[in-house]
Amino acid sequence: MAVSTAQLQPRALAALWVLLVLLLLGTRAADAQQQQGTCGQQLSGLAPCARYSVPPAPGQALPVPGPECCSALGSVSRDCACGAIDIINSLPAKCGLPRVTCQ
Repeated sequence: MAVSTAQLQPRALAALWVLLVLLLLGTRAADAQQQQGTCGQQLSGLAPCARYSVPPAPGQALPVPGPECCSALGSVSRDCACGAIDIINSLPAKCGLPRVTCQ
């Protein structure tokens, strides 16, 4: 059963966008360039952080990231992270959707 974006909370929608873009960028860049250290490779290394980037169920605490996630996150350059965030922020407009705003 498909879930429309209207049914998702803004935070959950943003987390889904982040995961989707990170995975797409990582896969695309890894396929396009085999050079180690590319932004795509940095982002694809964030797989251990996936479970920490989705909001928990209501009433549950956000889990604390483990050392694997923290290490992967520390290996992403500022330019790569900022570029990915810029892309994520531009996607809704390109898809004809309203911009996601978070509190």
